[in-house]
Amino acid sequence: MNIQWYPGHMTKAKRMMQENIKLIDIVIELVDARIPISSKNPDIDKLAKNKKRLIILNKADLAAPERTKQWEEWFKDQGFYVWKLDARGRVGKEVTELIKEACKEKLERDRKRGIINRPVRAMVVGIPNVGKSTFINSYAGKACTKTGNKPGVTKGKQWIRLNKYVELLDTPVSSGQSLKIRK
Repeated sequence: MNIQWYPGHMTKAKRMMQENIKLIDIVIELVDARIPISSKNPDIDKLAKNKKRLIILNKADLAAPERTKQWEEWFKDQGFYVWKLDARGRVGKEVTELIKEACKEKLERDRKRGIINRPVRAMVVGIPNVGKSTFINSYAGKACTKTGNKPGVTKGKQWIRLNKYVELLDTPVSSGQSLKIRK
């Protein structure tokens, strides 16, 4: 008997990520801080291998603080930028600043070429139910994506304009939400 654990919506999301990955500068991957390795999709490592990476240890309020700190250090040792949070709380400037820091070489290259308002393009990814839509809503400061405690709540692409610097592209499941942040 062949058991397929990889649901169709995740396969579709993987294809969408493959299509959109060339358009972005940084991948923001949400994982559950309580089970960071178990809540990672290994395909994301392959798909995003040449991109800057920000790992968000979500639901950190539910995890043991000392373990979360160890995971934070482990991911940093792997070359990732790391942030821990509870996405149900306010997400804001800190994440924007971390994205800018991760992409400072790209921003500097753009500046030298005379490109000053080109956004850093990011894609938020993660397996179902790690809190991608909750993260987007917290980051936006308003409910602009549907959330739920079951996979597949986000059905189609939608653009979410936050202000003149940030515009989000909300896409289904683990291909995640893409966002643009201007310097």
